[in-house]
Amino acid sequence: MSATLPPKGIVRQIEAVNDFVIKFANVNGSGSASANELFAKAILRMGVPVSPRNIFPSNIQGLPTWYEVRVTEAGHLGRRGGTDMMVAMNPQTWDADVAELAPGGYLFYDSTRALPPSKFRDDIRVIGMPLTEICNAVYQDPRQRQLFKNIVYVGALAVLLGIEPEVVEKLFGEQYKGKERLLASNVQALHLGCDFAREHLREPIGLKVRRADKVGDRIFVDGNSAAALGCVYGGATVAAWYPITPSSSVAEAFQKYCSKFRVDAATGQQRFAIVQAEDEIASIGMVVGAGWNGARAFTATSGPGISLMSEFIGLAYFAEIPVTLINVQRGGPSTGMPTRTQQADILACAYASHGDTKHVLLFPEDPHECFEHAAAALDLADRLQTPVFVMTDLDIGMNQRLCAPFAWDDSRAYDRGKVMTAEELEAGRDFGRYKDVDGDGIPWRTLPGTHPTKGSYFTRGTTRDAYARYSERGPDYIYNMERLLRKFRTAASLVPQPVVRLAAEKTPLGVIYFGSTSPAMHEALDALREERGIHLDAMRLRAFPFPDSVARFLSQHEQVFVVEQNRDAQMHSLLVNELDVDPARLVRVLHFDGTPITARFITDTISQHVNQERA
Repeated sequence: MSATLPPKGIVRQIEAVNDFVIKFANVNGSGSASANELFAKAILRMGVPVSPRNIFPSNIQGLPTWYEVRVTEAGHLGRRGGTDMMVAMNPQTWDADVAELAPGGYLFYDSTRALPPSKFRDDIRVIGMPLTEICNAVYQDPRQRQLFKNIVYVGALAVLLGIEPEVVEKLFGEQYKGKERLLASNVQALHLGCDFAREHLREPIGLKVRRADKVGDRIFVDGNSAAALGCVYGGATVAAWYPITPSSSVAEAFQKYCSKFRVDAATGQQRFAIVQAEDEIASIGMVVGAGWNGARAFTATSGPGISLMSEFIGLAYFAEIPVTLINVQRGGPSTGMPTRTQQADILACAYASHGDTKHVLLFPEDPHECFEHAAAALDLADRLQTPVFVMTDLDIGMNQRLCAPFAWDDSRAYDRGKVMTAEELEAGRDFGRYKDVDGDGIPWRTLPGTHPTKGSYFTRGTTRDAYARYSERGPDYIYNMERLLRKFRTAASLVPQPVVRLAAEKTPLGVIYFGSTSPAMHEALDALREERGIHLDAMRLRAFPFPDSVARFLSQHEQVFVVEQNRDAQMHSLLVNELDVDPARLVRVLHFDGTPITARFITDTISQHVNQERA
C-alpha cells in the first residue's frame, strides 16, 4: 500500500489551528452522513466550535452529496466561503470538487485506482489513501465495505488533523450502547484508518485541531427539533401536518417530545393529538378547527404547503382564530430546490390568502430562537387571535448548530388573551365577538361550552357586524377591516423586537438582516470594519409587523443594505411597502443559489458597493 505524494510546485500550504473548512464530497445513500457527523462531533467534544452543513440532493440514491464542516475556535457559525481541505469520494463531482479548493489546500482521496496527473492541481497538497483496497482486504460483505470505508477515512483524518481517536470511540460507545457487535466493528474500522495514517501518511499537514475550551454551555441541535420542543413548551397539544421537505422532522420531533412530556404518568393517557393528514389543505383545516375549539395547535410545512393552505389561512385571519404555522423555507417556486435553503416565502406569508390580509411573521436566527419563537408564536396567536408564522428555513431547520441552551420554566403561564369566562357572561357583560372594546383592535372571544345560553356566536368567513351577525353593509365591513389593522399595529409592540448593533464610530451606513443570515452577518461586520475600514450600524429584524424602531433606524442612515436569501428582494419590498421608505436608500444584498450565505459574499458585495460610491 502506498500514499500519493504531494505534487511539486506548491509554494505555500495553508496552515491553521482550529480555523479551517473541510468538505466531504460523497454519494447519497453511501452511509457517509453519519460518519461525517461523527467527525464534526469529535472536534466539538474537543472543545472546538464547529458549524456543519449537509448539502444533499432531493432525488434518488446515488446522486452527489456534500458535508461541510467549519472548524472555528473564534466561534463563527455562519459559512465562511472557500474550502481548505476536500475529502473527494465521488468521481462524478471530482473536477468541481478539486477546483473548489483554495490554493495551498489539501485534497484527500481514495487512491486505490490511479488517476492521471491532469486530475490534480499543482497548487494543492494531495493525500491519497487506498480506502477501497483496505476495506476489500478486511470485509467480505459489499455493504460493509462501503459503510466502513467512511469510518476508515474518519480514522485517517483523526491522525492527520490531531483529533483524539479516544473521543471518536466514546462517541461510538454512546451511539451503539447495548449493541456491542456494532460498536466493535466500528472501532475496528476507525483503527484501520488510524494505523494506516500513522504508518504511511507521515508527511505533516498544516491543518490541526487542538483541544480548547470554547464551546462553553452551548448545545448542539437542529432548528426543527428545537421548534418542536418549543411547541411543547408553548402548550401545543394538536399538530396536523403533511410530509414535505425540509419541515417533516418538526412533526416527527413533536411526536417524540409529546411521548415524553404529554403522557399522564398515572394512567398512560396521551394528552396530545398528532395527525398526518391526506394533504396540506386538510392539515391546516384541522389546525384551524382545533384553534377555534380552544386548543393550541400548529402545522409545519414549507413554501408549496403555504400555497395550498392560503384559503384556510385567510379564513383564520378573518374569523380571528389562533393558528401557528412553522414554515421551514426552501428554494422555489414550484417544487424548486426542496433540499436547498432560501428565505423566499416572506411576501407569500406576510400577505397569504386573497383580499386584504396581513400576518405576523417571526424570524428566528438559530435553534435557540426556533425554540423561543415557537413557544412565543402560540402565545401571540392566542393573544392576537390570528395566524402567526415562524419563518425558519432549511439551513437552520435541518443542520445542527451550536446555540445557547433552552430556558425551561415549569411555572410558565400561557397567554390565552381575551377569553370571556362564564362568570363574566353570567354577570351580564356585553359580548360582541368582533367588537373592539379596548381600543387595541383585539376583540373578546369565548370558547365552545363556556356557558349554556350566553356567549355563543356563528363563525363565518363572510362579512358580519361586531356581534358576528351576517352583514354585507359597507360600514360593517369597513369597521372590521380597520379594526384588523389596529390589531396589526398592536402586534408590532408584542412581537420580538429588533436587535441593534452599533458601529464603533458614527456612520451614515446601516444594514438590516434577519433569520439564517445572522451568523454570516456577524462575521462580515467584523471583517468589513477590520479589513475594509467600513463601519455599519446593524439591525437584526426578528418579526413583522415592524416595530417603530425599524423606521427610526432607516431614517437615521443615508443608505441601508438589506441582506436576504432570495432573488426578488422580498424583505426590501416589505420595508418599502409597509414603511414608505425611499427605495433608493435601500441597497439589495441578495444570495439565492440554494446554499447558505457566506461572510465573504456579504463582505465583498457591500465593499464593492461602498467603493463604487466613494470613487
